[in-house]
This record gives sequence, C-alpha cells and structure tokens, in this order.
Amino acid sequence: MCKNKRLTAAFYEQTDVVTLSKSLIGQILVSEIGGGKVSGIITETEAYRAPDDRACHAWNNRKTPRTEVMFRAGGCAYVYLCYGIHHLFNVVTGPEGVAHAVLIRAAKPLEGVDVMRQRRGPKVPIQKLAQGPGALGQAFGFHTRWSGQSLISPDTPVWIEAAEDAIEASQIRCGKRIGVDYAGDCAEWPWRFWVAP
Repeated sequence: MCKNKRLTAAFYEQTDVVTLSKSLIGQILVSEIGGGKVSGIITETEAYRAPDDRACHAWNNRKTPRTEVMFRAGGCAYVYLCYGIHHLFNVVTGPEGVAHAVLIRAAKPLEGVDVMRQRRGPKVPIQKLAQGPGALGQAFGFHTRWSGQSLISPDTPVWIEAAEDAIEASQIRCGKRIGVDYAGDCAEWPWRFWVAP
C-alpha cells in the first residue's frame, strides 16, 4: 500500500451518502497510529444523513461540540465514544455544511494482524479482530482525539485507499442499520451495507 492511492476530496464530497457508503465496501482502511501500521478491507458500513435522518447525530442540523466535525467538507474522520468504551470511526462526507457520515462497521485484516492482536487480545480469531464497529476502532487504534483528522492529506496517519479489485455488486447486501431503534421510521431505512459471506 502507498499513500498516493488515498481516496480524494472529490470522492468524499459526493452528495449521496447512501451510494457513497455502499461504494466504500471493498476499499482499504489504513491506520499508522500508535507505532504500528494496520490495514483492512472495509466489509460493512452504515450511512447517516442530516437533517432528515433521526438516527444521525446531526439530525435536524443539530450542531454540538461533538457533531461540529460532521459539518466540515467530506474527507475527515468523525470518531465518537459509544457506551463510554468504544471509539467508533466514521467518515465525514458531502460538501461543507452538510452533515453526512458513514460508520465503518467492519474490516477484513490485511496488514498488522500482530498489532491488532496486541490491541484486541492474542486469542481473538483473525476474522473477529475488526468485526463490529467497537472492535474495529480498537484494532485500528482509533480514539476520539482523532475526530476531525484529515483522510486526504498525504502526511496524515489515517486514510482510505482505493482497492485494486472491486467487490462485485452481487456480493453486497443491504438492510436496516443496527442499534438505532430510537429513530422511529428511520430505523427501517436499508442503509447498512455488507459483504455477503
């Protein structure tokens, strides 16, 4: 992997966050945080769209110290703490002022499996190291202090690379998002994407 394969601002600033969420499936997430390089193929995502999506942290264009980063131009990280323990990694998308984001829920490890095991535990099976957003955040070394970090600049320690081999559309499934039952009808929107087993 090399840093000149990073996805560009033009990719992240697309206005359709649902289509972008699906197109992130198969791309390569890379982190060089905490002294170890890790990477993995993105295998599961969820789209969140302000202002109409009640599951989105910026629903109704709610701007808080936590969600401010979501209103930036697409191409930076939004990392938030869930249940007080899990650091969840999201990609901010869309043009500046439009609070869209994609939660990266899972990745298939490529590089740095030993580093991931140091962070997750030596007995965790490789297929479980970054399976689920909390596990992925831990395996890749993400923390809320990385919220707002550019994914585009060539010298940043977190980025997403364009994959050389695309995942076939027939392999990608969609369904409702997980853990957003509070969002009423929005909870039923089929905005979660994953690679079929």
